Amino acid sequence: MKKISIFLIAALAVIIASCSDNQPDLVEQDGNGAPIISLPAGAIQGEIMVKFKAPAINLVEQNQLKSAATGMLRSGSMAMDAILHRIGTTSLERIFPLDSRNEERTREAGLNRWYVIHFDENSDLEQVALELSTMGEIEKIQYSHPIQRAYNPKVRATALSAETQKALKSMSRSASLQEGFNDPALPVQWGYINNGRLLADGTINQKGDEIVQAVQGVDVGCQEAWELNTGDPSIIVAVLDEGVMYNHPDLKDNMWVNEGEVFGSQEDADGNGYAGDLHGYNFVTDRGLITYNEGSDTGHGTHVAGTIAAVNNNGTGVCGVAGGNGSANSGVKIMSCQVFAGSSGVSMYQEAKAIKYAADNGAVVLQCSWGYNSGLANPLMYMPGFVSDEEWASGAPLEKEALDYFIHKAGSPNGVIEGGIVVFAGGNESAAMAGYPGAYPDYISVAALAADGTPSSFSNFGAGIRISAPGGDSDYHKCEEGKIYSTIPPFDGEYYGYMEGTSMACPAVSGVVALGLSYAVQLQKHFKASDFRQLVLASASEVPIESYFQNTKVYYTNYAYYGQVSPMQMSPGAYAGKMGTGLINAYRLMKSIEGAGVDMKVPNMYVAIGGTSAINYSRYFADGKGLTFTCTVADNTIAKMSSADQVNFTLKGLKEGSTTATVTASNGTKQVFHITVRKSNGWL
Repeated sequence: MKKISIFLIAALAVIIASCSDNQPDLVEQDGNGAPIISLPAGAIQGEIMVKFKAPAINLVEQNQLKSAATGMLRSGSMAMDAILHRIGTTSLERIFPLDSRNEERTREAGLNRWYVIHFDENSDLEQVALELSTMGEIEKIQYSHPIQRAYNPKVRATALSAETQKALKSMSRSASLQEGFNDPALPVQWGYINNGRLLADGTINQKGDEIVQAVQGVDVGCQEAWELNTGDPSIIVAVLDEGVMYNHPDLKDNMWVNEGEVFGSQEDADGNGYAGDLHGYNFVTDRGLITYNEGSDTGHGTHVAGTIAAVNNNGTGVCGVAGGNGSANSGVKIMSCQVFAGSSGVSMYQEAKAIKYAADNGAVVLQCSWGYNSGLANPLMYMPGFVSDEEWASGAPLEKEALDYFIHKAGSPNGVIEGGIVVFAGGNESAAMAGYPGAYPDYISVAALAADGTPSSFSNFGAGIRISAPGGDSDYHKCEEGKIYSTIPPFDGEYYGYMEGTSMACPAVSGVVALGLSYAVQLQKHFKASDFRQLVLASASEVPIESYFQNTKVYYTNYAYYGQVSPMQMSPGAYAGKMGTGLINAYRLMKSIEGAGVDMKVPNMYVAIGGTSAINYSRYFADGKGLTFTCTVADNTIAKMSSADQVNFTLKGLKEGSTTATVTASNGTKQVFHITVRKSNGWL
């Protein structure tokens, strides 16, 4: 969202939109001590994060069990226990909770070795870090930092103007249908289908000023893309933001549902370490109760979610890039990973938990409309953030490890994508460099464009920017319609409103990525995440800055409040070739997918004795959604396969051993795979 920032005064905080920070100084201790970050202003007192070395973690875990049994805090090291006792430690807590389904890969990634220490707030934080850094058992130390809003919480999304609402109501139903679906506000979603007009009733705004009109074709290519695919429910996008309004009339049918969980319950029904997480989790309050209407909420999370997956063709409100076609089994799913609630926000370790939660619970796209200020941001207006990959990686190791986990561990080697795609807002400081973490090469950092193809006046550009997308620019277009229209909580009775920023460009890219993966599901294609990310970037449309932006671009700061009072200029030479690979294009991505990736095959299956494993064979055969299947196990004493609908099958392990099975589709095609039954299955 435009002009939203955070104050990461060291290396350890994240929030919605762009952010502010002091760069951390990394101090390497002598001997076997852990490197620590110099004490930042604003660090949380009484809280510090440590990563134990691999040889020490077994002892730590054993003593954690003893601590739980005796009530006496023990780490397994007498020297460290002495420090913990001296500083008044109340808890030594593993950051990422135990999830038996994913514990093996958690340990492979080393994330089980990260702990947070809570202690007496009166203890000297820097002295605590220095003492802990001398412990040979500790590999890394980080301070924590609270999330702070750096924008006016009363500034929320703006609704359609009365003139535009009147004009939309007067439009014929066929005009809306010609643009794709029957959602009444689709004609004002120029980021999807740009017809070259912003105001439905002319070119003069309410102030009497002539607006800057849109340019036809400056959009993400939905019209052609929707002819190929509209979104598949097997693709899950995790939204790290304010809570998503899960019961919004235009979102509720496309919310991710964690079957078996009861919303907001104190019971962890699926054993993933999080109770009541029906639609995601509130990492601010550490509960499954997602909130979206706190007094200081802006509607940002709901707005972002609508761009990705508002329900299409339901005769209501707006469309989502990958929102389906209105049928019961279409549209990608939104998982709400809430990192903001009212005036509160998560600290560093809670944000890392949210990222890992998304990967472990099925998300393959991570939507991140937040990040640190650009390292090249104007220091008179912002506190610049990290300036290099190395500085960010060493300054925020927990954050990087969590993101690494997502890009490598999300998805499945037997699914449409192995690994995950991380999409970040590029930042809104008008700086010649994207903010971190998005600027890191493993992620997609998004710059924003106005409706005529020119860079948005607030958008970062240059180093670290990977691609561009519609983000709006009302100070340039001189009308609210120059922003991005999407879903919001019911502020003043309105369920839809305008926002702008790289935060709005970011979900356009997340939506296109999800739509592309949905098409890959349709084609039974499999991709490595790194390969798919490159395909997204390579399939972008060229952004011919020179043709849209031949002379200086003039915009008016805070036009909505002051009108044409404060003119500002942008030079085309500063932006040419610096908006990433171009404008994200859904249709071009989908056509590229047709000739890329590898065909999916029925995977080999592993199950414990007495355990079960489910599989849907329609995902592994061409045109599988229209087929039925039979499955024959070669040795029925080892395992048996059953199905109630000849599509979804359940494998049950009977005794230890290996066998083969043959799946036959109703069109005659066959596949053979192996079944292995073990005494136990991973960390069960």
